[in-house]
Amino acid sequence: MPKGVRRRRTGGPRRRTDSQVSGSHPDQRDPQLLGSQLERLVAERGWELELRVRGVFARWPELVGEEVGAHCTPEAFTDGKLTVRTDSTAWATQLKLLAPALVRRLNEELGHGTVTLIDIVGPHLPRGVGGRRRTRDSRGPRDTYG
Repeated sequence: MPKGVRRRRTGGPRRRTDSQVSGSHPDQRDPQLLGSQLERLVAERGWELELRVRGVFARWPELVGEEVGAHCTPEAFTDGKLTVRTDSTAWATQLKLLAPALVRRLNEELGHGTVTLIDIVGPHLPRGVGGRRRTRDSRGPRDTYG
């Protein structure tokens, strides 16, 4: 090639004519705020209800009251059914009486119709299955007489 003659570039980066061109206005390729991106991710994945329910689990004593919250804990939420475990059978009975008000309060927090049923479960108790004088078909400690 002779000296002083410029070579013409044929294959290099070309200007984009589609919507990916960034100008002075923000677009998706610009840095985004973390909060807005988390909101977008939650909305895309459909995690809104799950996060609200977990928020209720975290604030349980605040929502049901300190005294009630000290004796029961939410365990699971599936298809509108909230399972709550109590630490005694007396508190299970008390919570069954409070269930309609509790459903109302939770639906105010989560949205109307989210919680349809509260399943109240008593404490985990050990089974009376052993003993030296136990017979195979006995009913346990109730099988004393007759």
